Amino acid sequence: MFPSMSELAVVPTAPASSDPGGRGWNAELELTFDVVCGKTRLVRRRHVGPLTVQRPFHPERGGACHVYLLHPPGGIVGGDRLDVTVDALPGAEVVVTTPAATKFYRSAGMTAVQRARVTVAPGSVVEWLPQETLVFGGAHAENRLSVDVAPGGRFLGWDICCLGRPASGDAFESGSYRGALEVSAGGRPVVVERGRFSASAEVRRRRFGLGGSSVFGTFVALSDRPELAELVRSALPEGTAGDHYGVTARRFSLVCRYLGDSVARAREAFVRAWSVVRPALLDRPVSLPRIWAT
Repeated sequence: MFPSMSELAVVPTAPASSDPGGRGWNAELELTFDVVCGKTRLVRRRHVGPLTVQRPFHPERGGACHVYLLHPPGGIVGGDRLDVTVDALPGAEVVVTTPAATKFYRSAGMTAVQRARVTVAPGSVVEWLPQETLVFGGAHAENRLSVDVAPGGRFLGWDICCLGRPASGDAFESGSYRGALEVSAGGRPVVVERGRFSASAEVRRRRFGLGGSSVFGTFVALSDRPELAELVRSALPEGTAGDHYGVTARRFSLVCRYLGDSVARAREAFVRAWSVVRPALLDRPVSLPRIWAT
């Protein structure tokens, strides 16, 4: 008999930690996935503070488990610390996304931090597909994703960030953002992306940096098939003025990048890349998370 959500090994929730001096919330979410009766199940969930998941879904054949990370406050403010840990045990297949954009709000000076750690065991697959990160003008934010993939494991994932809110007239004229995407295979770093952007820094405007663009993103797939790079290039949308795409293949990874001013076009490019890479590496078509359609 399959375990229901109420039958999971759920660690009792401790009160969220908040400093009376206004230093923000400490929130944690730990998820462990394992194969039960031929399907991937969320077998352990521990959360502290305002971080949780909706009921897991199994919308596709093959047993992959889809989960949506929830942060009920709707935004991250200065002094907040959010930590997410995802552990996929051998054979587990997991798709992780979010129901909405991650928002870093204006800060009075303190840094807001979100960190995610993903561990992929031999024979398991994790697809990390959050919606975009919006960094409001005046925010001081740090966003870090660390992935450790064991031999025989698979990881596909992306990160999309927008500095400011161009459609609302927010040009990110003050504030700072620090981002990191680090993927290791068998204990060896294979993809390391790090960036520090101050609102007033030249790197935001110069061609060696963002070139005045507000949106940048990276899609990563651990892959030993360099020929996929050309297939991904041919699948990308035709860039409009200001859009820049790049695809590179190394010995252990394929990386697709976007630089421009449109979150929608960045997402479209990465979904197209995913639509090429997923069938090639996992032998199954893409299954768009249902939450994206709401």
